[in-house]
Amino acid sequence: MKMNILKYIPLTAVALAMVSCNDFLDKEPLSQASPEGFYENEIQLAAATIRLYQDILPGHKTWSYGMFGEDAGTDNQATANTPDDKYSKRNWRVPAKGGSYDWENVRNVNYTLKAVMDKYEAKAISGYDVNIKHYMGELYFLRAFAYFDMLKKFGDLPIIDTPLPVDLTALTEASKRKPCNEVARFILSDLDKALELMLPKGIESNRNRLWPDAVLVFKSRVALFMGTWLQNFKGTPFVPLSDGWPGAKKNEGYAFPSGSIDAEAKFFLETAAKAAETVGDKYLSKLTKNTGVVPQKEADKNDYFYMFGAVNMKDFNDIILWRAYNETLGVKNNVEVAVNHGNYGIGLTRGFVEGTLMKDGLPTYATHNGFSYDDTNVMKVRANTDPRLFIFMKEPGQKNVFKNMLATTTHFVEKEEYPLILDSSSDTGYGTGYAIRKGGTFDKALCGNGDGYNGCIIFRATEALLNYMEAQYLLTGSAAGKVTSYWTAIREAAGFTGAALDPQTTIAATQMAKESLDWGAWTAGQLLTDVTLYNIRRERRTELMAEGLRWMDLLRWRALDQMITTNYHIEGFHLWGTEMEGWYGSGLKADGSNKANVSSKTLSEYIRPYEKNMTNTNEFKDGYTWHMAHYLYPLPVDQFKLTATDFKTPEQSVLYQNPYWGTTADEPAQK
Repeated sequence: MKMNILKYIPLTAVALAMVSCNDFLDKEPLSQASPEGFYENEIQLAAATIRLYQDILPGHKTWSYGMFGEDAGTDNQATANTPDDKYSKRNWRVPAKGGSYDWENVRNVNYTLKAVMDKYEAKAISGYDVNIKHYMGELYFLRAFAYFDMLKKFGDLPIIDTPLPVDLTALTEASKRKPCNEVARFILSDLDKALELMLPKGIESNRNRLWPDAVLVFKSRVALFMGTWLQNFKGTPFVPLSDGWPGAKKNEGYAFPSGSIDAEAKFFLETAAKAAETVGDKYLSKLTKNTGVVPQKEADKNDYFYMFGAVNMKDFNDIILWRAYNETLGVKNNVEVAVNHGNYGIGLTRGFVEGTLMKDGLPTYATHNGFSYDDTNVMKVRANTDPRLFIFMKEPGQKNVFKNMLATTTHFVEKEEYPLILDSSSDTGYGTGYAIRKGGTFDKALCGNGDGYNGCIIFRATEALLNYMEAQYLLTGSAAGKVTSYWTAIREAAGFTGAALDPQTTIAATQMAKESLDWGAWTAGQLLTDVTLYNIRRERRTELMAEGLRWMDLLRWRALDQMITTNYHIEGFHLWGTEMEGWYGSGLKADGSNKANVSSKTLSEYIRPYEKNMTNTNEFKDGYTWHMAHYLYPLPVDQFKLTATDFKTPEQSVLYQNPYWGTTADEPAQK
């Protein structure tokens, strides 16, 4: 049955006469909130909730590297030609409207939830009660997920848990922003409702639908985010009751539920640790193991490798929730094409590669027994590295496909003799020279243009272990007990052996002054002095590489302040003065003009993908910079006008702008 939940009616005629209302909170479905003949049985309810999955939960975008390219624009991955505007001096500006302040997903869940609850209370839904309640639990989860996406972008938000009437006064009142920690508490309350309503083992066994373990992983993620945000932004306008908090006047009399910001942060960290521990204990001995083998023929086995690109992910213990793509139904993606055809121009950075450990558990700069770190050739970089980087970093000459070689698809590259750094295509040109193959299965049959159907991981159990480690360490200052046992289990699954399994091996050898390329080594403009905390962050960085969580982590760690005063240069492999320079012969043009295809050796021996053109037309010729404002998105100007008493003056709005952003359209950050 086709649903009309994405069609809307406008705001009142009065408001329409004064200002556009495209993004205001008034939009509602054109059909009735409880359409006649729908939500009358559990099958219809199951269909309605799964439809919302598609809009709210992560998935692979068709024409991209899917989730595996979402860390681009961080210190982990970089695109070939397009730097992210958030690292520019003036390219990110206050939008006139839109600007990601989009309430569509929250509205859709609210209308669906209200319709279902009304019919449930009227005993008008047929089917097994436990199943009906489970689907209601899914709706609470989906609202929580949609809200968290908004929280990460905007911080303080309105808390809206019901469909809104088409009434200007009510809509304006509902638009008032609440402190970010209250929004996080609201999200956690929705997740608790989901846990209360859901079946213990879920509604099906393939793990394509939500169930309590997935809810708990997400609960730990949300709580860890807010706990660390409050800790790291304490004393700044980005948290309630600090000097300069723009919400002070509009939230007059506010007090933290826990009594203080420190107690509030502790509440969230304790919540994160408890939720993560519940999952962690359950999966500790079940993590999918890395054999260290990079498959080059069908007989080569490595479940850890194949887990990330499998078509059917149900048998991988580490995967708690995943999204299926289906050839028959035409629900497909381009991940397999991307893996063997240029990663859509996205490559690993030098900072990421040098920030990973070696196979002995020591940093790259440490003294190793029988080998040393050598970056003069991609093959040498891989030789003795972290087992996870070893299997996922491409090496020239390796096979990209070897399965179903009789398939007639054309968008594949069987082998690459060397990284395509001179390819200007956004699809195939490696901006950094370091390419990865995470998410691939070596299957030519999946390489049709937009015809792949690799699954997409939404939650892994390993994230819960990492969340527990960080939250518990921040609470206690100790890595003893389960922090170490979880850490060791992650390393064992990753493929480490011997002394490398012991986190203390790494901690004892870490020199923070040599870790400055890693943004995770920083908080509030200062290098961490706590080497244990840093190595917990490092473990997270490597284990979750290319899984789309890096930006969230950098935000909550407040890991970008240092770039306000010192520009950061995104670099790739060691091109100049190495044998790799010879791979490209006379094809290298490094004169700093707008025709240059590589950066000059006078800047660095390492390739700098955004500093090829050193003319004034290149906003990034001097590297990345940062503004404090950029930790949050600016609210669009039309929202202030819609909620102002005169429909035009932002100062008369019930809203307030995020720190260091103005209320004039097209204005860059103020600080």
